[in-house]
This record gives sequence, C-alpha cells and structure tokens, in this order.
Amino acid sequence: MTPVVGLCGNPNVGKSTLFNAATGLRQHTGNWTGKTVGLQSGTARVDGRALTLVDVPGTYSLRPVSEEERAAADFVRSGRADACIVVLDGTSLRRSLPLALEILTVQPRTVLCVNLLDEAKKQGVQVDTAALSKALGVPVIGAAARSGRGVREALRGALDLVDGPAPKLEPLTLRPGETWAEACHRRAGELCALAVRQGNGAARDRQRRADRLLTGQLLGVPAMLLLLGLVFFLTLTFLIGALMDGVYGTTATVVAVMLPPMALFFPLFTLLEDLGYLPRVAFNLDRCFACCHACGKQALTVCMGFGCNAVGVTGCRIIDSRRERLIAILTNAVTPCNGRFPALLTLCTVFFGGGLLSAGLMVGLMAFSVAMTLGLSFLLSRTILRGQPSAYTLELPPFRKPQVGKVIVRSLLDRTLRILLRAVTVAAPCGLILYLLGSLPQEGPSLLSRLVRLLDPVGRAFGLDGAILSGFLLGLPANEIVLPLTLRGYGAVGALSSTAAAGALGPALLAAGWTRWTALAFMVFSLLHFPCSTTLLTIKKETGSWGWTLLSALLPTIFGLLICFVLRLVSALV
Repeated sequence: MTPVVGLCGNPNVGKSTLFNAATGLRQHTGNWTGKTVGLQSGTARVDGRALTLVDVPGTYSLRPVSEEERAAADFVRSGRADACIVVLDGTSLRRSLPLALEILTVQPRTVLCVNLLDEAKKQGVQVDTAALSKALGVPVIGAAARSGRGVREALRGALDLVDGPAPKLEPLTLRPGETWAEACHRRAGELCALAVRQGNGAARDRQRRADRLLTGQLLGVPAMLLLLGLVFFLTLTFLIGALMDGVYGTTATVVAVMLPPMALFFPLFTLLEDLGYLPRVAFNLDRCFACCHACGKQALTVCMGFGCNAVGVTGCRIIDSRRERLIAILTNAVTPCNGRFPALLTLCTVFFGGGLLSAGLMVGLMAFSVAMTLGLSFLLSRTILRGQPSAYTLELPPFRKPQVGKVIVRSLLDRTLRILLRAVTVAAPCGLILYLLGSLPQEGPSLLSRLVRLLDPVGRAFGLDGAILSGFLLGLPANEIVLPLTLRGYGAVGALSSTAAAGALGPALLAAGWTRWTALAFMVFSLLHFPCSTTLLTIKKETGSWGWTLLSALLPTIFGLLICFVLRLVSALV
C-alpha cells in the first residue's frame, strides 16, 4: 500500500514549493471525507518507491481559528497520514517550531524540514540541524526547496519513519501556571538557543529599518500612496506608450512590411534551389571570379550569402587559400541576404509598380550586387591581397523535379517564419529603445529627432536623409528592421501598424519627401553598407582580427555612399 505523508507548516515557509518540486506534474486536488477545504495531493517517488504527498493548508496551530486551519488540524489528528513532514522557516525558526512541537505530540513519525536556508545564510543565520535533531529525537533536514536541495532527503526520511518504529519522544512538560501554547513557545525558544547562531545581522537590520519606514505611523500610509501612484503613473504614461507605440508599433510595422514579399519570394527561390539550379549560378560566375584573381569557390559563398551573410562568411572555409578566403569574407556583405530582400521587394512594388519594371529592377539589383562583388574582389586582389587564383573542381548535380509541396512548407517554415521571428525578436527591444529615444527628454526635441536632424545634412548629400541613415545605424542588429526604423524616424509607424498593409507605406514615404530616386538610393545603400552585427562578429571569429572586420564594414559603406552620391547628381540632371 502506498504510504501517505502529510506536508505541514506555517504559511509562507516554502511548503508549496517543496510540494511542487517533489510531485512535479503528478498532482490532483481532492476533498477528503468530511472536510470543507480541498487538500492538494500528488505522487512523489524517491529511490524507486512511490508515496502520496498531501499538501496540508498552512496553519500556525492545531487549535484552529479558521476553516483552513481546521482542515489542517483535522487531517493531522485523523491519523490518515503514515508520517508527516513539517516545513520550518530557517530565517525565523522560533516562529515555526511551536507548530512542529504540537504535531510531534500527535504524530511522532515526523520529519522536520528546515527550509529557506539560502535566505537564512544571506541574513547571517546558521541552523545546526544535527543539534536540533538530537534534542528532539526526530530527523531534521536542511533544505532550500527553490533549488531542489533537501527535497529527496525529506521524503526519504519520511519513508524511513514509516518503515521503522515510531520515535520515543520526551513529552512536553508544563510549568506551573503555563498554558500549552506558552509551553510550546518556551520550548521553541530553548531549541533556538541551542541550534541557531546569529551572525552579522546587517541584512536583517536593513529589512527591519525598511519595515519601520513602510509600516510606521508617520510614513506608512504616505509611502503606500506614493508607491501606488508610481505604479499607476508608469502604467498609464510610460508602459502603455512604451509597449503600444514602441514595442507593438515597431513589431507590427516589421510584420506588415516584411511578411507579404517574403511569403512569395522565398518559396519561389527555394524551388530553384531544389531544382538544382544554384550550382549552375556558381558555374556561370566561376570564370568571372577567376578573372578577378579570386577563387571560383567564392561563387558558392555568394550563393550562401543570399540566405545569410553570416552563413556565407562561415562557408568561406571551403576556400583553401587564406588570401582568397579573406577576399570572399570581405566582400560577402555585398550580397543581399534574406533580411534585405523584403525591403527591396517592398520598395520596388511601392515606387515602381508590381509588373515587369519591378521584376527587371530586382534582377538589375542582383546583377549589380554580383558586379560589385567582382569589382571589390578585383580591387582587393590588386592591392592589399595580391596573388593568383587557385584551381578547384565544381561538380554540377543533376536536375531534380522539385517537391513543390515540401518546398513551399519548408520555405515558409525555415525561411519566412524563421526570418520573421528573428526580425520580431530584434524589433521588440529596438522598438522600446526607439520609444525612449523618441520620448526623451520630455521637453524640447527628442533624442531620435536630434539624431535624425544631425544626420540629415550628411544623408541629403548622398541622396538620402537623416531618417534613412538613422535607420541603417540603429538597424545594425538586423537588416530586417532598417526600413521600419526609417519609418519610425519619420513618425510614420502608427499609420503602418494600424493598417498593417503595404498600401500605407507609399503615402508615408511620399509625405516624407521620397521620390523614385530616393527609393533607388535606399536600395543601393541597402546592398552596399556595413553588415549586421551577427555577420561582423562572425567575420571577427573567422579572421581573428578586428582590422579585417572594420575593413569589411568600411569597404561596402564607402562605395555605397559614392554610388548614392552619383545617383543624386544624375537625379539633379534629369
């Protein structure tokens, strides 16, 4: 028969924590016969043996004054428990011991579990459990139930008591004129003097001073009202704005801008990959990289970069020559990764329509990125990374009929949702930071407005503006959030998040003064700018040098700004 063990103790001594740690998910609530309060019970296992653990309501005495205390007292006195575990507060043992002494007179098969010893240690309190056990004649276990310490030992002690004879305990004697309760408290004091050592009480003294301050007659009520007012103030003025306008507004904009183009582009691109066409792309580019005195394998790392630049940088390990590997690493950021495609596709749709013009422009942008990769590779191979290209073998796999259903599901789950989740994960804290930048200080222009205003002359010199440059700078954690951050710089996030449609994007950007030339400059700079923080850290890891990492950030950014400057000059002539 499964033994029944009652778990007793004062309120707030960690009894439920110990119960949950012992039973896990094997819990249920039941009404014991004749009782008006339900008792939580569960199955615990120790050393391969099961026992039923009953969580008795917290009580201070077996002489009840409430329904819960009556339920606890009735259960202990009923004899239904084969043994009991009494949980004591290690930080205040004198308050917990009187109940334990009462229970011992009813159920001698009792284990005392001195809990919260981790907190007691912080307060300079030490409990000699061995001395306490010797004085009482029952097992005393030290525990810190939140970390699981002492839980199994308490259960094992209860089973040992069930299997063995009941301990013979000395009865509690009353002194002349002393009540039973007074005797329990007196004995508790004697036991504490024997087993408890008070160290430096600095932490306890601080708590007492705080209690005197927060519950005193002079400052208790004013402090309560002040704290409640602070809670309401933060809730109504800060948290609502930070969560709704900051976190939710930015996150909703990221989803509205990114999800529609990704849901179409990635399944189609994955179909080409499953068909076996991407190795043919590498084959077509092989001769071009050889002409630039780079390794033809760089074409493969470029294809990897279309998924993620950090992956492309890691993939450069397939290049044996250190010189050619560095060229591939330093130029991989020019390849538009998954995080940049949504903004490129969205702007093409908004400013150049959704037909052949947009499709041709996207193809042109991809060709432009490849041309820039080749150009920068040639520049590096002729300057700081001179040398001759090495040879390698490229095997073209056979064409395979793509599994359309699996490809669509895989692309939506592995690419679209994964990238969207990463963008949302980055966007939420960035949204909070942006809200703070946009809200502080309370008087005068916000920090975000000052940043946009500071960068505006530089941005306009290159056909961009301050909001765009701030979007790229603040979007360093992930390319996916650059366009939403730019919109935040214009104060247009609310309009987008409220409609959650790309149709709101065009009017918001046009109201900010965008033209097709601005959109084109944004797309060019999206292709040619410093990599995201993940890619930069990957470059540092692969090269082992902050110098090469800095060059990988400066190289595309400088050329991106130069080409944007040329576009601005051209736009002024037409």
